Amino acid sequence: MTVPSNVAQYLPGPHNRRQFRLGLQDVLTALIATSTWGFVTGIALVKAGLTEGMATLMTLMVYAGSAQLTSLPLIQSLAPLWLIFAAGFVVNIRFIIFGAALQPFFRHLSWPKRLGLGFFSTDIAFVLFMGRYGASKEKASANHLWYYLGVIAPGWLSWNVSSLLGVYLGGYVPASWSLEFAATLALMAIVIPLVQSRPMLLCLLVAGGIAWLGQPLPLRLGLAAAVVGGVVAGVVAERMQQTRKS
Repeated sequence: MTVPSNVAQYLPGPHNRRQFRLGLQDVLTALIATSTWGFVTGIALVKAGLTEGMATLMTLMVYAGSAQLTSLPLIQSLAPLWLIFAAGFVVNIRFIIFGAALQPFFRHLSWPKRLGLGFFSTDIAFVLFMGRYGASKEKASANHLWYYLGVIAPGWLSWNVSSLLGVYLGGYVPASWSLEFAATLALMAIVIPLVQSRPMLLCLLVAGGIAWLGQPLPLRLGLAAAVVGGVVAGVVAERMQQTRKS
């Protein structure tokens, strides 16, 4: 039976497997940072008073470390459920921006598939994908899908494995180990080399400045403001750069 060409391009053929391996190759260094952060999050869940079973369920269902950490003090204070969900939404509001930027590359897929990609998306996956294909004129290609799968699949696996290790083995880790700081340094080591243009540099500086100034804001609103401010700064800088060239 002959497979239609529009379907065959999405099957795991040699070319698609190469794209998957390319995504895996790009994300390998980031797995160190995400695994460390996942381990720290797993420890925090148990330290906050959740049982190991509850922490395991939360890890598998809520694939968002920032939302998990934000919800913990609210859970401890017996805050209303709507407030916990609202706080998680505010912290992860940046993914609305990420999703809008990725939409041209995956708009040809059915909405359940796009929903699945959205669930497994991460900050690192977005940065790596846009760094490689963001300037590409070609959209809705099988290359994009298989590369993205190569990035998000190992990221999801490493996060959950490390987070579960934190849940069940975190009690054996000495309190003197500053794992959270180590995870932050590892993330910086990944992101900084990706800054290869002035708009990207301005985006990073503005987002970092707003995040630092916004630390006193409740519900981590400073993080959401940093994402919006960084994106706006990057877009404005890129348009000004294009205007000068033209």
